[in-house]
Amino acid sequence: MQGISRAVRSCQEILKAAILQHAQGREIAGIEKIVSSLKWVTSPPAQQKGLENVTVADVLMTKGEQTGPWLWCHTNDIVIDAVKNMAKNNVGSLVVLKPGEQQYIAGIITERDYLRKIIAQERSPNHTRVGEIMTNENKLITVTSDTNILQAMQLMTENQIRHVPVIDGKIVGMISIKDVVRAVVEQQSGELKQLNEYIRGKYY
Repeated sequence: MQGISRAVRSCQEILKAAILQHAQGREIAGIEKIVSSLKWVTSPPAQQKGLENVTVADVLMTKGEQTGPWLWCHTNDIVIDAVKNMAKNNVGSLVVLKPGEQQYIAGIITERDYLRKIIAQERSPNHTRVGEIMTNENKLITVTSDTNILQAMQLMTENQIRHVPVIDGKIVGMISIKDVVRAVVEQQSGELKQLNEYIRGKYY
């Protein structure tokens, strides 16, 4: 988590460096080099609105489908089935629901739970229920769709977690620290592009 925070701070420092280069008359080449270095971001950039205005809902929109059976399991499910579900859908966690049709949240199960409570303890995933190894709801950290992206990042960093369910009275999605960092970098990359265009005279 500390590495992620340093990476985000590094992006902010890059912006400051670009502005400083502008003041010193070496701006265009420097900014082009900086923007080029950020092209590892593969998803389409979100609309530039400033980090203070980017919410969890914006992040969920870039992920496409937000909810569905792939997002959750039940307390009485076998652990191996939950892990197979994660692997099949390329996700690192599942919201755990209580048995029944009402979708009451019981907790969350993550890859870390599996490693620490199954692999490390040499337990059988074929004979262990999800409810036995999940993180209980009283320890569950959640956000809402209108939570600011920087607040979400701070929440995940402070609690040393990588996955957070998005709850608006019901489950509306799941975000990871990877989703959050990508959104931050995309916004800052867009700001660099706008600065470059401003210097080139595209803004009056």
